[in-house]
Amino acid sequence: MSESRYDVIVVGARCAGSPTAMLLASKGYRILVVDRAVFPSDTLSTHLIHPPGVAALRRWGLLDRLVATGCPPIHTYEFDFGSLVLPGAPGTEAEPSAYAPRRTVLDKLLVDAAREAGAEVREGFTVTELVLGDAGDVVGVRGREPGGPEVTERARVVLGADGLHSLVARTVEAPLYHENPKLMVGYYSYFSGLEMDGVFKAHSRPYRSFGAWPTHDGLTLVGGCWPFAEFNDIRQDIEGNYYKNFALAPSWEERIRDARREDRIVGAALPNFFRKPFGPGWALVGDAGYCKDFFTAQGISDAFLSADMCAGSLDDALSGREPFDTAMAAYQAARDRHAQPVYDFTLQVSTLEPLSPEFGKVLEGIDGNRHAMDAFARVNAGVTSMARFSADWGGTV
Repeated sequence: MSESRYDVIVVGARCAGSPTAMLLASKGYRILVVDRAVFPSDTLSTHLIHPPGVAALRRWGLLDRLVATGCPPIHTYEFDFGSLVLPGAPGTEAEPSAYAPRRTVLDKLLVDAAREAGAEVREGFTVTELVLGDAGDVVGVRGREPGGPEVTERARVVLGADGLHSLVARTVEAPLYHENPKLMVGYYSYFSGLEMDGVFKAHSRPYRSFGAWPTHDGLTLVGGCWPFAEFNDIRQDIEGNYYKNFALAPSWEERIRDARREDRIVGAALPNFFRKPFGPGWALVGDAGYCKDFFTAQGISDAFLSADMCAGSLDDALSGREPFDTAMAAYQAARDRHAQPVYDFTLQVSTLEPLSPEFGKVLEGIDGNRHAMDAFARVNAGVTSMARFSADWGGTV
């Protein structure tokens, strides 16, 4: 078996792995990125990059590249509760818009950026196992490209950016905490002839929800959600239940009837947890280290922000400025400080339970107040916390 030495091997090249690799490679570290996919390739996703994630793309010099692909900006988040509709601006003066790119476009853009920064990227490479040292620390990976021989690659750190079912996390038995069960199941597809004009639109009804937002190629992503307790019933007739949801908003049902579905209906249900994101010779980033329900569509933005944090702490450790455990404990603390309010809000709303009477009155009270409606949109965009919104405008979900 051939062997070589890297500073970091990144397992997984999507929204968390490639940015982390790019940031480290740009500092001169020797980085290997491996992924069993060949890009461009698709994956289940909400597609949404909220303004905090857009700000990361701008810092990395990648926002103009995304805009150049024809991805339409989203300037308004609109929440339809049946009795009232609340539109608001999700961003800030610096980052006023969100984007919802197809993952075939976004992930390829990120992989290319990692390569350009100096990282070695091996697509179509399947990691079969981690390599452990005599002390039980992680020292590398074994794997192969299609039809090729098994190879062993060694590194000072193996970084798991391999998602919810992370091989890295499972192998090292990364401790879980703040665990919560699956709360919701969702399915989505793409429609043509359903112009959104820069609007993300969400319809919320008791124990039901659906939303739509524009993506590449003139298409609109339309997704529907149900409590996870109904999963077995929903999957008996996914298409029928998917379309039945739209009857909760007759004007929207009419718009869907006039549009054309361009792809199959796909979906998922996600657990909610944090994992300790580091240990001897290993670290975790993105969904491998912190996963939550997709109802708030924070996955991509959180992956970008955790990539920034992780790369900074790994730089501190690899450069010798800080011991590895000290640097990575700082990463975990920073990640959790950012993630906990988003996680708590996601758990609240992903039950799809009716609004409390108190919060319903708050929303009625802000109807027509532009500043308050913008503040509510920014909660859902991850720009403002629900605690801050409640302090300014009153009420709890």
